[in-house]
Amino acid sequence: MGMMSIWHWAILLLVVALVFGTGKLKNLGKDFGSAISGFKAGLKEDNNQNSDLTVSKHEGQKE
Repeated sequence: MGMMSIWHWAILLLVVALVFGTGKLKNLGKDFGSAISGFKAGLKEDNNQNSDLTVSKHEGQKE
């Protein structure tokens, strides 16, 4: 009763496609993908800034 079978998921997907339309779902997928890409790019920038700060702190301690 608590488990959803493949038929439950198929009907749910069909209802969502009918309500929102496939065009909106496609745009939603593209927007979600670009948001994830932006998030990953932000993490890379943050890691690069942190590593630059760490290197400069260690160089300052050597003097």
